[in-house]
Amino acid sequence: MTSGKPELSIIIISYNTAEITKNCLESVVKSIENKINYEIILVDNASSDKTISLLTDYGLRITNLKLIKNDKNLGFAKANNQGVKVAKGKYILFLNSDIVVLEDAIAKLLDFFKTKENTIHFLGGKLLNKNLSPQPSCGPFYTLPVVFGALFLRGDYWGLTRSSPNKVKEVDWVSGACILTKKEHFDKIGGFDEKIFMYMDEIDLLYRAKKQEFKVYFYPESRFIHLASASSGGKTYPILQVYKGFLYFYKTHYSRLEIFLLKILLKLKALIALSIGKLSNNNYLIETYEKAYRITKEN
Repeated sequence: MTSGKPELSIIIISYNTAEITKNCLESVVKSIENKINYEIILVDNASSDKTISLLTDYGLRITNLKLIKNDKNLGFAKANNQGVKVAKGKYILFLNSDIVVLEDAIAKLLDFFKTKENTIHFLGGKLLNKNLSPQPSCGPFYTLPVVFGALFLRGDYWGLTRSSPNKVKEVDWVSGACILTKKEHFDKIGGFDEKIFMYMDEIDLLYRAKKQEFKVYFYPESRFIHLASASSGGKTYPILQVYKGFLYFYKTHYSRLEIFLLKILLKLKALIALSIGKLSNNNYLIETYEKAYRITKEN
């Protein structure tokens, strides 16, 4: 169903993930078939691999694919906002390029949202690892106790920080890898904060949404494989971006005392990891957390 104005705009950001992005697109098309009138808006952040040629060729076969080619990497937030500006659908689905849609997950997600749209304003599906095990993808906002749990107590393992519920549940935030909303809700809260390059952007978005009394829910019946960090280039980069994200989030929304306490927690985590790295001659830990410590001192 591609004729006429689309009901759903699916926004995907790509960056040097040619085959992964192609697999994502194919899973989207297969999942939807003729169930929804939709469009795909793919924003490429100046990929240097074969992404553009592959997607240009792919776009010739899919009439409802819009390809936006940036001449530099604008980051996750700015590129998603860019996609929303040209979106024609009443509903917006943000999908990471490293998502594989399972079965009719998109139609299920949209149908559920439409039946509850007077009480649900943002909705996330159930993310799975490649082996189909649950991937923690929703949770509470990062108050200081939650940050402490994330840094020192294996918070995900105990369900203190992120989780993957098996029933419909209201939550503070859902993963930015899969968020469904109405375009008017997204516009009302001002979209993603473009000062956040990557990581924590969805949490900032949904924190501002909650301030306007919007409700966020997790819907486990829609299932998506999420490869996670496919375009991040290893583990160091995501960790550093999380450090930057925590600091920016607190500076934007929390008091000076809370910012001070957050920095203590982040520095302590970095120092502990550094000590372990030096004792075990682990260059990855040393290099990563030396940079993380500097980020905390400089911000």
